[in-house]
Amino acid sequence: MFEGAGPRAFGWPHPLTHLVDWLNYQVAGGEPIPYHAVNLLLDVAAVLLAYECLRRLLPAAPALAAAAIFAAHPLQAQVVDYVSARVGMVAAVVALSALLAGLTGRRWLAWALAAVSIAEAAGERTQAYALASLRFLRLFVVPWGFTIAPDLREPRWLSAAAAIAVLAMLAWRWRKLSARSPASWVLIGLALLIPGSTVFLALFAFAAAAGLAMSHRAVAAAAVVLLIAVSLSRTYVWMSDERLWREAVQRAPNLVEPKIQLAKSLPAADALDVLNRARRQAPYNPEIPAAIGKVLLEEQQYEGAVDELSRAVAMNPKNALAFNNRGVALAAIGQFPAAAADFNRALALDPHLAEARENLKRLTGK
Repeated sequence: MFEGAGPRAFGWPHPLTHLVDWLNYQVAGGEPIPYHAVNLLLDVAAVLLAYECLRRLLPAAPALAAAAIFAAHPLQAQVVDYVSARVGMVAAVVALSALLAGLTGRRWLAWALAAVSIAEAAGERTQAYALASLRFLRLFVVPWGFTIAPDLREPRWLSAAAAIAVLAMLAWRWRKLSARSPASWVLIGLALLIPGSTVFLALFAFAAAAGLAMSHRAVAAAAVVLLIAVSLSRTYVWMSDERLWREAVQRAPNLVEPKIQLAKSLPAADALDVLNRARRQAPYNPEIPAAIGKVLLEEQQYEGAVDELSRAVAMNPKNALAFNNRGVALAAIGQFPAAAADFNRALALDPHLAEARENLKRLTGK
């Protein structure tokens, strides 16, 4: 899961996430299950904090319904199932802790935690695109059509217009906002979503709106049961790399990256077929010959691997892994000086690439 010496204990941005990753690595190394366990614990903490906040903001029944929707919604599944998305959960746990501190009168703690949450979320991939926000809303209301790699391509002016419109509505309604108004929570959710907050906090606001809108307990209970079923189905998809990326290819056929990822989980012949289809779509994408070369290398077709990996490094001379893989193929056909040069080049580009260091050691004995 992690290469080299493991994750750093601290880093900027996301200092708390780096610390959690580092502690996780010290205990579990590269074993995946403990990482998912920590993600689940973070999720449980976020849900409990959300409920403690909601019960202070909403009547009892809507607060419970909102917390259940927040916990069960499949929009959470990707964040829990995907270890690399942990930063969003860490930031949300701190942000909800700040909100709870504010609601319980500990303002100094609330401000301190809010500052930590902002620092933690800094540098997150922005969700400031209008279509991404619309897609999030659609998935919240109709939780179907999920994919790890959605095809979102829209003009930047549309994103800017949507952000300005939402923030203007929020400013216009500020004095009329009420914690017991679903419309107010929708506006807050949009305001959180569009500037680039984590999906957790936007989901918290939309769950509050849904909890208030569902006046009948039976309706709320049925919605939660449905959300749990969809969340379980999402986790089933995430349990298999092939299922995950095959779904992504089906739902975004114009994207190349899902095809490259899918090929990694397929037998060689199927992988090459998928990668050749990707090459027809994007003939100048350097990741495609790098992936084809890796498949040929694993199939011991060394000369073909050298040809493909040479294309890859010609297109992207900063690809350390492609240099390493070409070095392996060159060594296999007896071109030892060229192989050593490739391993050294890989290490110059990425000094933490342990595979290249081991390959060079085996080749030269140093």
